[in-house]
Amino acid sequence: MRDMSRLRVHNFTISVDGYGAGPAQRLEEPLGEGARRLHEWIFETRAMRELTGQPGGDRGLGDELFRARTEGVGATIMGRNMFGPVRGPWLDEAWRGWWGEDPPFGHDVFVLTHHPRPDLAMRNGTTFRFLDASPHEALARAAEAAGGKDVVLGGGVATVRAFVAAGLVDELHVAVAPVLLGGGERLFADLPGLTGYACSPLACSGGVAHLHLRRVEVAGETAAGT
Repeated sequence: MRDMSRLRVHNFTISVDGYGAGPAQRLEEPLGEGARRLHEWIFETRAMRELTGQPGGDRGLGDELFRARTEGVGATIMGRNMFGPVRGPWLDEAWRGWWGEDPPFGHDVFVLTHHPRPDLAMRNGTTFRFLDASPHEALARAAEAAGGKDVVLGGGVATVRAFVAAGLVDELHVAVAPVLLGGGERLFADLPGLTGYACSPLACSGGVAHLHLRRVEVAGETAAGT
C-alpha cells in the first residue's frame, strides 16, 4: 500500500522566525503564546467559513490551498497534542477532540500517543484510533486504511519533524505568516533529510507566503509525466 499512497502535509503554518508553535504551551494556550495568530489566514478562507457555518470568506489562493488538504485523502495521522490538550495518561474518555461530534475528516484518524485508549467512532464516519507506534509503523497502518488514497499528516511540530526525519513525507505545504513568536518549537531547526526536497517558488496571498516542498524523486516523476 505504501507505494500507492503519498504522505502529505497541508497548511502547516510557521512564523517568520520559523516557529510552528509558540512558547509556554499549556492548557489555556495549547499552541503556545501568540501562536493562534499563525492561523488567522485559514479562518479567512471561504472553505473554513463553510465548515463553521459562517458567510463570506476569501476565494483566492489561500482558499484553494486549504481545500486541497481533503483531495484524494483516505486517512490522517496526527500527534496527541493536535487531538487535544490532555497530557499524560487518559484519566477518562470525556475529551473527544476539538471538532465536536462531526470532525472534518470522514475517515480513520491515527492519533499517536504512548497512552492506550479505545477507538473513538464519531457519527460522520470518522474514527480516531489511538496508536503507540513509530512513524514507519503508523504510516503503514494509515496507508492500509486509506485504501490506495493518500494520507495526510497533521501536527504538531514534533510529529511533522519526526516523519520528515524518517524520510516519509512526500509533500509539505508550508505557510509563513507575518508573525514573530520569539520562541517555541521550530519546524526546520537541525532537521535531517531536508536536502532530499525540492522547494517551489513562494506564492503570496493576504500577506502570507506559501511554499511547497516535494521529495526530489516525487518531483522528478511529476515532471516526467507532464
